[in-house]
Amino acid sequence: MKTEGQNSNQSQPNNPLHGKTLEAILVYLVSYYGWDELGDIIRINCFRKDPSIKSSLKFLRRTPWAREKVEELYLKSL
Repeated sequence: MKTEGQNSNQSQPNNPLHGKTLEAILVYLVSYYGWDELGDIIRINCFRKDPSIKSSLKFLRRTPWAREKVEELYLKSL
């Protein structure tokens, strides 16, 4: 018999976003592209004007369309 935790881990074995936090994705993208290039690729102010992980996470958590763009870029960069 599977527990709920085991089932959820196995339900998305091919999803590269599964188990990744938004913070981990953002840290990866910033280390890969840098803030300047990231702001050019995804044109949102939290990446272009005085960027920080904390302020960007706050914006991305409240803004689904921006989060989708970040997740798409992450998947392309893998």
